[in-house]
Amino acid sequence: MILVGLTGGIGSGKSTVSLMLADRGAIIIDGDAIARALQRAGTAVFAAMVERFGDVVGADGELDRAKIATLVFSDAQALTDLNKIVHPAIGVEMLRRINELKNTDAIAILDFPLLAESPRKGLSGVIVVDVDTQLAVERVVRDRGMKASDVQARIDKQASREDRLAIADFVIDNSGSLEDLVRQVDAAWEWFASLPQAGVDAGETA
Repeated sequence: MILVGLTGGIGSGKSTVSLMLADRGAIIIDGDAIARALQRAGTAVFAAMVERFGDVVGADGELDRAKIATLVFSDAQALTDLNKIVHPAIGVEMLRRINELKNTDAIAILDFPLLAESPRKGLSGVIVVDVDTQLAVERVVRDRGMKASDVQARIDKQASREDRLAIADFVIDNSGSLEDLVRQVDAAWEWFASLPQAGVDAGETA
């Protein structure tokens, strides 16, 4: 198994790159999707979050993710508490999925926005999707309807652009056109052929 970490800040286009790699045959282990599944009503994570944060359940009985985001990105302790609840469970599920692929010839992508903050062992390589911070803010405001100040607050809570680039083995610059992005994703796909197999401790916390 080739296991490549994929990360990037909000507004970088990491999810678009992940979809492009899936289209080329990669198996995506999506940290955000795992987090959403683990936070569904009836799960232990859901119960722990409601106990900690109180009135955060929407009319549909599921967590109001927007309300939680507003809470944690304006309160450092709340963010720390959220991470303590969610991150261990995400790590267990990511490892389970990685272990299922270990003895295969799969190209797997560990799509994990917090890779710089929580490095993983045994990866074959790391791709960072990079974009200028101001451009990232503009894209999120345009595409998600968020206020620029809220986007900037999230960016300020994430690893810095420099911290992410420091762990990169391959950088995708997503400041240009879609054609530019496709060309770079194709180059990354070719790069995978030069990578070593994932280590025996692949996916464990570094």
